[in-house]
Amino acid sequence: MNEETVTLWRPTGPQELALVEASGWRAWPPRLPDQPIFYPVLNEDYATKIASDWNVKASGVGYVTKFEVRKSYLDNHEVHQAGGRTILEYWIPADELGDFNANIVGLIEVVAEYR
Repeated sequence: MNEETVTLWRPTGPQELALVEASGWRAWPPRLPDQPIFYPVLNEDYATKIASDWNVKASGVGYVTKFEVRKSYLDNHEVHQAGGRTILEYWIPADELGDFNANIVGLIEVVAEYR
């Protein structure tokens, strides 16, 4: 069975990326108490802007990751426009991150690094 997937991107810093690597590149780590929502984004340009602008300022390095999620899972979540027309993201509640991770197909891969 070949299930339809959606390609998502996530900008991330070195600490979160180390936890993704520790999962075997298969899962995002639990959110911290001040992070009630997990925000994967729908286009690489938006992820690149966050990684190169925000993550680099915060930690000296920013990464853009890419991964596939089952469309059947994402169909239960709305896409949110967080600014301009192309600034689109899913808002996954922190307590649903286990279900989200279970619906990742394949591995999370790093597609860009900014310093």
